[in-house]
Amino acid sequence: MKYRKLGASDLSVSEISLGSWLTFGVGVERDRALACVDRAFALGINFIDTANVYGRGAAESFLGEALANRKRSSYVLATKVFGDMGGGNQGLSAAQIAKQLDDSLKRLRTEYVDLYQCHRYDPNTPLAETMEALTRAKQSGKVRWIGFSEWSPKQIEDAIAMTGVEHFVSSQPQYSLLWRLPEKKVIPICAANGISQIVWSPLGQGVLTGKYSPDSPPPKDSRASSDKMSGFISRLTERPVLEAVQKLKPLAQEAGCSMAQFALAWVLREPNVASAIIGASKPEQVDDNAGASGLAIDPALFAKAESIVAAATSSP
Repeated sequence: MKYRKLGASDLSVSEISLGSWLTFGVGVERDRALACVDRAFALGINFIDTANVYGRGAAESFLGEALANRKRSSYVLATKVFGDMGGGNQGLSAAQIAKQLDDSLKRLRTEYVDLYQCHRYDPNTPLAETMEALTRAKQSGKVRWIGFSEWSPKQIEDAIAMTGVEHFVSSQPQYSLLWRLPEKKVIPICAANGISQIVWSPLGQGVLTGKYSPDSPPPKDSRASSDKMSGFISRLTERPVLEAVQKLKPLAQEAGCSMAQFALAWVLREPNVASAIIGASKPEQVDDNAGASGLAIDPALFAKAESIVAAATSSP
């Protein structure tokens, strides 16, 4: 496993990180989820990403249990705030940040998180209030560094321009061969301001593994066939997308790697990407995905892949 510095922070994170959206505490049974965490550590993955809203606390509670007997300094733990936790508890107000942070720490069974991220932008709260609350959270020692997910270029620039507050070190956008929008503005802005990308859905919800055939129903144990996990995948399983992905198989074979490794290595070719978040439902997926770290693949193969995908999809 290779490691990269996270923005302007002092954190060194594994190129492949373990996520928990739609999986841990929600769509994957406990023993398999624990096995995924154990396998991740065995392979050198040190970066764990979650959020308060995943399963309304279920993912954090699971990780609190799974990580309880591990040395706290042996992993980098990230969570998020903003999502609807019920009872009117939502957003990035100072009160919500203080409350949700404490609740997350209790579920995670830790005194601090290494990275606390704004899960989305809150248009109902002044940015200054949010940034001042995050600054207090860092000063308290409960948070080491701060980040954001899916903010617009203008929102990012507004936060960068603020003085007298802590500044973000990470951005968590959707980014893959099937979704390249961050390349236009978000990555250039961040690269110039000490902010790294932590990429979610680098495998396009598993579509880039090639497991979904245009002519067959999804495998029974796949995300697309799961009632709990399939809601976000429909756009990526349209026939033109699946046909394009099938055309990537010879490129991965030429590179000497799996389809998943090829797609993850493509994301990691971008210097501003610190880590690609995977969402494993079984340990074997962790094994395969971790193998993407440090892969040296001919850029010409990546260029061919980009052309195939661009010709068949409406990816930004």
